[in-house]
Amino acid sequence: MLLKILIVGALAIGAMAAIRDGRVLRDAGLLSSCNAVIVNGRADPTLLVCSEGRLDGFPDLTNKTCHVISLRPGREYWRCEAPVVSSQAPSG
Repeated sequence: MLLKILIVGALAIGAMAAIRDGRVLRDAGLLSSCNAVIVNGRADPTLLVCSEGRLDGFPDLTNKTCHVISLRPGREYWRCEAPVVSSQAPSG
């Protein structure tokens, strides 16, 4: 009985760690995400494509000196004055 409790506890801790990381929620489409657009075979760090999350909608990159250049169903394209570091890009 104690072994079952320990296994369930370990699984719960693992699930909480995975959800806190955010990758699981982004991969499931629940949180928004942004990626650099590939132009001529190279990633352009000043041009981003953002996908809409079911829980948080589209991210707002205006505080990173970016502006929307195109709207598509489920996607927004942003042009930024300076490259946005992926760890700083809002994912939610």
